[in-house]
Amino acid sequence: MTYYATLLAQDVAIPLDVSAELANNLFTTNNVWMMLCTALVFIMHLGFATIETGFGQAKNTVNILFKNTVTPVIGILTYAAVGFYLMYPGFDTPGWFSFDTAGWSMFWFNPENADVTADYASGGYTYWTDFLFQAMFAATCATIVSGAIAERVKLWAYLIFTLFFVGLVYPLIGSWQWGGGALKEMGFYDFAGSTLVHSVGGWGALAGVILVGPRIGKYVNGKTVDKPGASIPLAVIGAFMLWLGWFGFNGGSVLSANPALVSLVLVTTCLGACAGALSAFFTAYFAFKRLDLGMVLNGILAGLVGITASADVITPGSAIIIGLVAGVLVVLSSILLDKLKLDDVVGAVSVHLTCGVWGTLAVGIFSTNPDHSFLTQLIGAAICGATAFSSAFIIFYILKITVGIRVSEEHEKSGLDSHEHGIRGYTIVFDE
Repeated sequence: MTYYATLLAQDVAIPLDVSAELANNLFTTNNVWMMLCTALVFIMHLGFATIETGFGQAKNTVNILFKNTVTPVIGILTYAAVGFYLMYPGFDTPGWFSFDTAGWSMFWFNPENADVTADYASGGYTYWTDFLFQAMFAATCATIVSGAIAERVKLWAYLIFTLFFVGLVYPLIGSWQWGGGALKEMGFYDFAGSTLVHSVGGWGALAGVILVGPRIGKYVNGKTVDKPGASIPLAVIGAFMLWLGWFGFNGGSVLSANPALVSLVLVTTCLGACAGALSAFFTAYFAFKRLDLGMVLNGILAGLVGITASADVITPGSAIIIGLVAGVLVVLSSILLDKLKLDDVVGAVSVHLTCGVWGTLAVGIFSTNPDHSFLTQLIGAAICGATAFSSAFIIFYILKITVGIRVSEEHEKSGLDSHEHGIRGYTIVFDE
C-alpha cells in the first residue's frame, strides 16, 4: 500500500494539491484500462471471423469473412449515429422509451464538452472511451447472427438487418437496464450482457435461422448430414481469441480499474470458460461417442456467455458450477436444434441464446447480493427475449418478402465466394 493510500485508509487529511493529483492518476488509470478492454473486445471480431470461417465450408470462406469485416463497420457507425443515445438516454424517470438529444448534439457538434463520463465509476473515464467500449458490444451482438445463418443468406439482406438491429433494437433493449430504464428499476441484473448482448443476438439468430431455412442437404430422410468445416485450426484460433477478448468484455464492464473487483471478474470468467469446456467435452462424448473438438470449443464459449451476467457478484466456486451447466446445455441445445431442423452453422443459438438465458437466471441462484431475485431475472430475460425475437423476425420477414433473404439454389450449391465476390478463400496457384 502506498503512503497516500495508507493515509486515506486511516482517514487522514491530504493536501488539496495531492488529492487533485491522486484523482487525476485514478482517472488516467481507469481510462487506460477501459481503452485496453475496448481493444480486447474489438479483437473479438477477428475471433468471430476465424471461428465462423473454420466451421463454415471452404466454398463460402470469403463471404463469411466479408460479413464479419463489414459488421463492426456498420455496427460502430450506426451506434455513433443513433444507438449510443438510445441506449443511454438519461431517463428522468425509469421507463421504456427515451432519447438523449443533448448527448447526440454534444457528440457531433460540441465535442469539447464531452471530456468526462458522468455518473460512472468513481474515477471516471472519458466520454470517447465510453462510446468506443459500448460500440464494440453493439457490433458483437450483430456478429452473433452472422454465424448462425451463414452459407445461404443474401449478403445485402444481412447487412440491412444489421443496420436496423444494431441501430434500433439492441440499444433500445440495452437502455432498459444499462441506460437506467424500467428493467433496472425492477431490480433486473446483467453485469456484462448474458441477456443484453448474447441472448439478444441469439434471439436474432434464431429468427434468422427459422426464416432463412436450413442449408440444402443438411437434413435428409430424417437424418442430420454433417458439413465439414473448412479449417478446424482456424476455429480453434477463433475460440481462443474470443476467450482472450472476454477478459476485456467482462473486465471492462467493471467500468473502472478497481483491482479487487477486476481481478475477481477475470477469475470467475476464466473458471467459467474452463468448466464449460470440460462439461461439453464429456457430454458430447456420451452423446456422440467421439471426442468432439467443435463441442469443446463451443463449451468454452458457453461457459463464457453463462458467466457474463454474474461475473462480479459470484464466488469462484459458483463460477465453475455455472460453467459446467452451460457446457451441458450447449450440447443438448445443439442436438435439439438439429431435431427441429433448425440449421445453425456455428452453434450461435445454443452458445449465445441458450447459455445467455441460463447465465441470466444464474444471477438469481448464485449471486452474493440478496437483492437479486430469480423471478426478476426470469421476467427480465423474457421481456428482452420477446422484444429481440419479434423485432428480428419482423425485420427478416420484411426483407424476405421484399428483397429476399436467401441465395439461389445454384449459388448455394456452388458456393457464395465465386458468385458474390468473384474469388475463393483458398486458392493455390502453380507457376508453369
